[in-house]
Amino acid sequence: MRIAVLSPISWRTPPRHYGPWESVVSLLTEELVRLGLDLTLFATGDSKTSGKLVAVCPRPYSEDDSVDPKVAECLHISEVFERAADFDLIHNHYDFLPLTYSALVKTPVVTTIHGFSSPSIIPVYKKYNAQSHYVAISEADKSPELDYIATIHHGIDIAQFPFLEAEGKYLLFFGRIHPDKGVREAINVAQRVGIKLVIAGIIQDQDYFAAEVEPHIDGRTVEYLGSVGPDQRANVMGHALALLHLISFEEPFGLSMVESMACGTPVIAFARGSIPEIIRHGETGYIVEDIEHAVDAVAALQSIDRSACREDVERRFSHTRMARDYVDAYEKILTPGAGNEK
Repeated sequence: MRIAVLSPISWRTPPRHYGPWESVVSLLTEELVRLGLDLTLFATGDSKTSGKLVAVCPRPYSEDDSVDPKVAECLHISEVFERAADFDLIHNHYDFLPLTYSALVKTPVVTTIHGFSSPSIIPVYKKYNAQSHYVAISEADKSPELDYIATIHHGIDIAQFPFLEAEGKYLLFFGRIHPDKGVREAINVAQRVGIKLVIAGIIQDQDYFAAEVEPHIDGRTVEYLGSVGPDQRANVMGHALALLHLISFEEPFGLSMVESMACGTPVIAFARGSIPEIIRHGETGYIVEDIEHAVDAVAALQSIDRSACREDVERRFSHTRMARDYVDAYEKILTPGAGNEK
């Protein structure tokens, strides 16, 4: 099976620090190579893969200001479609734009929809719905206007997240610093319960950071670590008492929650988007309605068995399971008469 995988080029594949889509692509492609697939990764020139690498963009545009994002995007996407005849299937992780090339080639295209940035992009997906194949990353993120061949939850390399049985001493926020991600809410909860909050992540909204986050950073009650890369991530997560994931949007999937639970650290989160598909309430964390319930959940953390968090991730969220699910989807697409599921 000859597979072309189209990765984003905002960050390297795998990312040096931030880059959730690129991280998923890397884990998937490495496991597909291990399973024996003939795989070509279309990514930035500094990317690393066990398969073949094709790159027309030498550096990620989010890391190199000399790279024009639109120009790089056009060259990157067109490259895979100009080589479409070399592959049995193209796996698109680059959102909706590559779909506009898909009708021009005979090679089947499967698109993992990593979330809808806006309802305004759905018409593109609708246009190519009948001839394309869509994978949802959670049941919560499915659009009723589209057909899907599968729902495949993301997986992680569990070996990169050592289990720590002992409870941590601080609460953790891990993710983009943006109003949607609930940093200020996490600070509020930590202040209410009198436990230190550690914040890790890139600053995506500088004004929000300056107004709502930075004034509380004193290194004692609130500490900001900056963007934490793969070499530090497990240590920061594993030594936390809990991950606070108090988001205010319908999140398609939350990798940081799975990574945290793999370390044994439970998650306290609002019931938005895919959260109920990831957290088992009362077993691997708590799904709460508001700040008051989040405060109560912190007090109840001692009833969570940290080993249960790890075991649940091992059962449901490994990258090996994710790769097997995608191979099943590929085989379904390449089998004559296979169709999508609503």
